[in-house]
Amino acid sequence: MSERIEADYLIETPMEPAHAAAAMAGEQSSGTFVKVPGETDELHARAGARVEALEVVGDAATPALPGGAAGETYTRARVTLSWPIGTLGPDLLNLMATVAGNLFELRQLSGLRILDLRLPECFAAAYPGPKFGIGGTRELAGVETGPLIGTIVKPSVGLSAGETAELVGMLVGAGIDFIKDDELQADGPNCPFDDRARAVMRVINDHADRTGKKVMYAFNLTGEIDDMRRRHDLVQELGGTCVMASLNSVGPAGMIALARHSALPIHAHRNGWGYLSRAPLLGWDYAAWSKFWRLAGADHLHVNGLRNKFSEPDDSVIASARSLLTPMFAEKPCIPMPVFSSGQTAVQPEETYRRLGSADCIYAAGGGIMAHPGGPVAGVQALRAAWEAAMAGIPAQDYAKDHPALAQALEAYGG
Repeated sequence: MSERIEADYLIETPMEPAHAAAAMAGEQSSGTFVKVPGETDELHARAGARVEALEVVGDAATPALPGGAAGETYTRARVTLSWPIGTLGPDLLNLMATVAGNLFELRQLSGLRILDLRLPECFAAAYPGPKFGIGGTRELAGVETGPLIGTIVKPSVGLSAGETAELVGMLVGAGIDFIKDDELQADGPNCPFDDRARAVMRVINDHADRTGKKVMYAFNLTGEIDDMRRRHDLVQELGGTCVMASLNSVGPAGMIALARHSALPIHAHRNGWGYLSRAPLLGWDYAAWSKFWRLAGADHLHVNGLRNKFSEPDDSVIASARSLLTPMFAEKPCIPMPVFSSGQTAVQPEETYRRLGSADCIYAAGGGIMAHPGGPVAGVQALRAAWEAAMAGIPAQDYAKDHPALAQALEAYGG
């Protein structure tokens, strides 16, 4: 692998694209808006960014973003920049400043989106990557094949610690594999983290003692670094098998610190992803953005779901999930378990499995389980049956003839 960092971009510019690309390279390395003393040709060759590739892909009559230079037309191009590793070393935080940073503000650009990254092997040695990933998660959850059938505590907020534990008792009795806190529930006065962890783990441990199956519960410990470490230690002490953090809240430094401390899988939630991605010519593609969190130590990463309740199209969801299953390095793949969620029911597994080509995922359905006409037990049964049918190549409607919970779900959710 090259000893240079590479980043791919989609840009829009009213000027000659090569000039805009050169401005990008200069702004994010040794240059500025004017040549300064000391910026010698030797320094630029040693420390400057390079334009490695440029391909014009289209144009537009109006700019995608306001505030830039005006033009008669706006050219769109794919651009690859590279940086020598010697300018920043294997440093994820400064990597983000280098490949993103001020680029989004350049007047020469009326649109910019980061598409992908390729990093030297030294990054693999510098960061933990997933400690558990797919294999470790399966072992802890006791699920050898197929997806982990999961759900989210709903209502998202408003339940006390005791009420949360009552709901968890119903769900573990229904045969669920995985439960997570909602990202809105962390350590509020109405449901303190410590009280919730103790109450929930009593239920999970009692169920494990009776049945031999310990359900994986992702406790949302999002907070300041010392608080996250303390909350992690409590979950571990209580026998828990997973913690959760909101990536855009704790940031890369918080995630790295948590991962280096953690002895449990980290369920990484991407809430806030829309403000980084929703505009087609602003922000990040998931393949690039997720590589920071994969290296930082995320064991599970959310990718949304097919026919979701949000704005993301299905092709984007599948591309995100596939990107997580694509190795980052030959010796250190950094492959987390994709998490499908958002409006998922027994209707989507058939297409999800066909398009992803894998059942290595957590399939989390809130309403798809809780609102099943036959209740949560039937909701879990329906999802399992839908995935069994998908993996066996049997149409869900045919499989439903012998699986009444699935038949009810398909009718209720529009299958």
